[in-house]
Amino acid sequence: MLDLAAQHAALQPALGEAISVVLREAEFINGPAVAAFAQELSAALGGPHVIPCANGTDALQLALMSLNLPPNAEIILPAFTYVATAEAAAVLGLRPMFVDVLPTTFCLDPVAVEAAITPRTGAVLAVHLFGQCADMEALMQLSTRRGIPLIEDNAQAIGAMYRFTDGAQAAAGTIGEVGTTSFFPAKNLGAFGDGGAVFTNDAARAAFLRQLANHGQTRKYHHQHIGLNSRLDTLQAALLRVKLPHLPAWTAARQRIADHYDAALGGISGLRIPYRDPQSSHVFHQYTLTLENAPSAMSCKNICASGACRAWCIIRCRCTCSPPMPTLAHGPGSFRCLRTCAAPCCHCPSTRC
Repeated sequence: MLDLAAQHAALQPALGEAISVVLREAEFINGPAVAAFAQELSAALGGPHVIPCANGTDALQLALMSLNLPPNAEIILPAFTYVATAEAAAVLGLRPMFVDVLPTTFCLDPVAVEAAITPRTGAVLAVHLFGQCADMEALMQLSTRRGIPLIEDNAQAIGAMYRFTDGAQAAAGTIGEVGTTSFFPAKNLGAFGDGGAVFTNDAARAAFLRQLANHGQTRKYHHQHIGLNSRLDTLQAALLRVKLPHLPAWTAARQRIADHYDAALGGISGLRIPYRDPQSSHVFHQYTLTLENAPSAMSCKNICASGACRAWCIIRCRCTCSPPMPTLAHGPGSFRCLRTCAAPCCHCPSTRC
């Protein structure tokens, strides 16, 4: 779905030099490139504190740890998401509470979120799925009104911008109490292995997160908190610094390809092209078609066979059906929109056709 070999070939001289610098300096843990990358990513996202870490799942776990929630606190999250979203809560002894998603964006339904709030609710975790933002205006209003922290899982939408009705704009991942992202190689901004980061606009929380990501240390060998060993390698940071300036151009290319797909596929019966929320730009981590019936699935296969695009079809997994989550019972008729979203989907390449 993403031709990393071609992407990296164009950057080979700069990537090679970045590797050479890290090897010469031999500061492989928390070397200069880590702080430099955090500063440059902060500038690209409008100025939040950026705390690099080992991967996107750790980023979610660190975000939740920074809230100091009591055991069994409920974390409201979308039922249509990757398992890491729920896993990060469950491993901390928190309780994932799945709610339905909107049929358009596949992101959290704010009405369903409010209905799921109880006195035990500790946080709401919004996932910016496939490359565009959840309804952050409604979710932020709800978060403020009910006094519940809002976390953003921005693994798939780095570079997306959200527009509020008053005209204000903010980068995905920088709006809620804490935001997270992943630098898994297949992401829009991918490392050469695992990597992640946490974002916050709160300086005190940023300091706490830095400690949590480094064994809870306030300084070397002084451990004030129980934390994680979750540091972005210097080598990964150095390579991400090479790639970061190209992200806007890569995003624009993805959007042009999405326009091409819209024009080619928009008129086919039974195929639903991605909805574009007017309040969010779409960075098309994935261009996802919903196949509404069997003939539409055949149409997708025929399109692929004709050479119009290369794609792959999947059956979308629902976290609510995963065996590790057996205690989360849901009544008949739960997640009506989820059942539609979890129908067969077709993902088209967002970088080459």
